[in-house]
Amino acid sequence: MLFYTLLAAIVVIAAIFLTPLKQKVWVATGVVATLALAAISIAIKALVEGSVHLCSFSTQLFGEESFAVDKLSALFLIIISIASVAVVLYSRGYLEGYLKRYAEAHISMHYTALVMLVASMMFVVMSSGGFSFLFAWELMTIASFILIPFEAERQETRRAALNYLVMMHIGFIFLVIGFVLVANVTGSANFVAIVDYFKLAKPLPLFIIMFIGFGMKAGLFPMHIWLPEAHPAAPSHVSAIMSGVMIKTGVYGIMRLMQAIDHNIELLYSIGLIVLLAGIVTGLWGVILAAMQNDIKRLLAYSSIENIGVILIGLGIAAVGHAAGSNLIGMCGMCGALLHTVNHSLFKTMLFLSAGNIYSKLHTTAMNEMGGLAKYMPVTAILMLFATVAICALPPLNGFVSELLIYIGMFNGVSDGHEVLYSIAGIIALSLIGGIVVLAFTKLYGVVFLGSPRSHHVAESTEVDNLRIGAMAIPAVFILTIGLFPQYAIRPIAVVAEAITGADKSIAVDHFAPTLGALSATCWVLLAIILLLYALKHKLQSNRKIESGPTWGCGFTATNTRMQYTGESFSEGLESIGRPLMKDTIDGRAVDKSEIFPLAHKYRIRHNDKVDSLLGQLWVKLMHAINEYVMRLRTGRVNNYITFALVFFVLVLILTLVGIL
Repeated sequence: MLFYTLLAAIVVIAAIFLTPLKQKVWVATGVVATLALAAISIAIKALVEGSVHLCSFSTQLFGEESFAVDKLSALFLIIISIASVAVVLYSRGYLEGYLKRYAEAHISMHYTALVMLVASMMFVVMSSGGFSFLFAWELMTIASFILIPFEAERQETRRAALNYLVMMHIGFIFLVIGFVLVANVTGSANFVAIVDYFKLAKPLPLFIIMFIGFGMKAGLFPMHIWLPEAHPAAPSHVSAIMSGVMIKTGVYGIMRLMQAIDHNIELLYSIGLIVLLAGIVTGLWGVILAAMQNDIKRLLAYSSIENIGVILIGLGIAAVGHAAGSNLIGMCGMCGALLHTVNHSLFKTMLFLSAGNIYSKLHTTAMNEMGGLAKYMPVTAILMLFATVAICALPPLNGFVSELLIYIGMFNGVSDGHEVLYSIAGIIALSLIGGIVVLAFTKLYGVVFLGSPRSHHVAESTEVDNLRIGAMAIPAVFILTIGLFPQYAIRPIAVVAEAITGADKSIAVDHFAPTLGALSATCWVLLAIILLLYALKHKLQSNRKIESGPTWGCGFTATNTRMQYTGESFSEGLESIGRPLMKDTIDGRAVDKSEIFPLAHKYRIRHNDKVDSLLGQLWVKLMHAINEYVMRLRTGRVNNYITFALVFFVLVLILTLVGIL
């Protein structure tokens, strides 16, 4: 199978490079659609039958390897497939303006990397571990690294890409260490062997090592610093697949580790506390920084960190609940975490694609240069509002359902007396996160789409092409379906939760069915009321002449755009909380309170993550130190270089003789 996979990859790459410029997207779309259809069909079969074995092979270092799809990997295959098809379709319109700016090879490389990223993510969730998993993981990193610096002429883009590459390889080293430890104890390095390792050796150190490795990809605090830089730098469709899907492979790895815990109550309890605490800190840090941002894509990037925190809160509550002997709490937390993983992939993909619509027309993502965009891009405004309501966890859309399940688990923990303190901590944290999310996305939507245009670029903008709108409609359909039919959406989620926790899925289905059925009925009633009011309004206004006029200026007769809320003024009340977390970069000077008649001011502020600043300086100093040391070896003498090579070969020979290699 490996030979045929390699042959297929060569054929796909050749087809993309040899196809005419404007047809490359259709080759990539065909390949991704084929992979998606195959993956979904296998995933459905795995959900029904339990698992689907694809192939097996042996490696000298890692032992027996295999590609298989079980219930957990089936769910992630579906997530990857839906988002990938939407993203590659969207890329056609987004890249239209770049076809004349860049060489044909540049576009070919972009589509090759995009297809490679989709395939590698699928291989990650199908690999049993060891060599195949690490190879697919590294391939995923390289593919995404190639995609980020699409506009490589920008210094900040190159910096973001290099920062991402360094951070991902640090995480990769932790994963390698983890699998090596497993191989030393059990004789094989795969996810099945981790179960045996947890029984034979101290399990907590291994969990922490691999938790760091997976957490680096997921954007877990404080390893999140690559994410707010990489997502704004990448093209919007790449940001969509990275934020909506790729970071979920880190969540997948954490879930695999939790699945490997075989009724070890003490270990499950310890891991639950670690994951819960990490989720609370990550969620709060991400959402506070998101609310303070004045750039659309940076706000969405920090929001992804926040949503990873929400997922981890669900996983932590699930582990603590099971350790306390409550399968109900465990299933609530696990089902909520799994469903939120699905939901976030849908609405975050849609949000980044909406940001791409805006950027392609205005060539900026700075909120304070926008305003009133809903009048000029009405369909994008509606789709963005749709995704905004979903991410704010408001009914009748999908975000409400997954967070409701996590809340139910925590409230059950309080009422039943199972780990009350941790349940209350989770409730408080999730409530704070939810409130600040509403603030952040009210700011985003209001400053960008409402009010009056702040620049002539807004007034000159038009709606994007129908293909991009159609691509955005793909996740929108699933968002609405899960929100309106949660009682059916929970069934496949419960099947996957059963495979991870070992608890009977009927616990979740029977307990959630009445609540989710009532939620569905309420959502339909709410939708019917909205449609009825709209129809009534349309009928009452049918015989009236509707005229356009200036927005009411609250009594002012000479209103202007300077009187509108900016992104900074909107979130000013949160500064007392957010200020200790940030290191600001300010260009210009703000209007002083003593200035009664202020003159024109130039004022721009960028809220940088303080952790990013600290670690960024650390890496810069470290790289300088390494560079200075390496430069000493560059003597310019050939005999020295030959000596270095001989020393290396002798070292390899010695390590082989003693059995280390």
